[in-house]
Amino acid sequence: MRICFVAGEYPPMQGGVGDCTHELGRALMQLGHQVVVLTSHKAVPAHRRQNTASADSILAAPEVCPVVHDWDWACWRHVLRTVCAYESDILHIQYQTAAYAMHPAINFLPLRLRLSRQRPRVLITFHDLRVPYLFPKAGVVRRWITRLPARWSDAVIATNSEDYEQLTRVHLPNTLRLIPIGSNIHPQPPPGYDRAAWRRHLGVLEDEVLLCYFGFLNESKGGETLLRSLAELVRRGRRAKLLMIGGQVGDSDPTNVAYLERIKTLSSKLGLTELILWTGYTPPEQVSANFLAADICVLPYRDGVSYRRGSFMAALAHGLPIVSTQPRTPNPTLADGENILLVPADHPLATADAVEKLVSTPVLRTQLARGALVLAKDFAWDHIAAQTAQLYSELLASSSVRRSMS
Repeated sequence: MRICFVAGEYPPMQGGVGDCTHELGRALMQLGHQVVVLTSHKAVPAHRRQNTASADSILAAPEVCPVVHDWDWACWRHVLRTVCAYESDILHIQYQTAAYAMHPAINFLPLRLRLSRQRPRVLITFHDLRVPYLFPKAGVVRRWITRLPARWSDAVIATNSEDYEQLTRVHLPNTLRLIPIGSNIHPQPPPGYDRAAWRRHLGVLEDEVLLCYFGFLNESKGGETLLRSLAELVRRGRRAKLLMIGGQVGDSDPTNVAYLERIKTLSSKLGLTELILWTGYTPPEQVSANFLAADICVLPYRDGVSYRRGSFMAALAHGLPIVSTQPRTPNPTLADGENILLVPADHPLATADAVEKLVSTPVLRTQLARGALVLAKDFAWDHIAAQTAQLYSELLASSSVRRSMS
């Protein structure tokens, strides 16, 4: 099959949706499919990227068309040209409103394609259901706009059970599937990696507990809770540091910048500045090394832990004991005390208690680490690609049947 992805961000731009698109594209190519990615002009084609992970040198990467300067109505022209040039069978939109500058043009793209006489099958993956900004007090209209591409696409993919249930309630007239994402960071540290030496390089003493957090900071991720939990641990006499892994704000959501300033102000106010280690954006193998250097991963999402979070998937893949927040939708695969420790959202004391429990109970840390690795096996990219390709095949087969009957 010939597949065209539309993605508002793509490596080396910083953003989880772009990383997921890259991983899925590579996995689909391993299955024998042709993949091209239409994306922002800020993305550099894969063969010109620097600091590329070792896996990229082994696996072929999708062809990249970084030609879109603005995700406004003019982006339709680029989509139509790319689909035509590559004779695409499938157009697969990777949807997150921030990646498209909160402009509704991408929401109307499936309808525009339906008006074309010759068109590919159109799918959309919702990485989140955040609504685009249109104008003040446009709440109802914004929700309607967000649902439009789901109604006009040939198939819709939700990456997590929460969004899947929400889309189910909309009663879509087309195919809806639940297909998860995997980790964007493979557990592949630099050659010769030595955990003790890496921790010393970070400035972590032998008797200090190293907590870690991964991902950009924004309102939904519980940054204040994270810092207040660390302050509580220090107040109790626990020698601990917090490793903030990866880039701080990303390339897509401008609101992250203001939130980061709030977090840094709070860090200074709580007297934590010397205890928080910021790595900044680093190559994937260094991200992996930082994960493996940590003792416990703390992800206090305000909206509950979810498989839509690439940061959570990366922590699972690295076999870390994880403290996170209770999911909004019950998830039987997340077993409290077996593969994760769950705490209430916005609760620094409960989060600190969970960390203390793990520090003082090595057997529990080992149990959670093993449970995380077992759970991570369900989110391998080759398995995800196989599910996605099967959906593509079903759509192409059904369209062939319709043409033969007409």
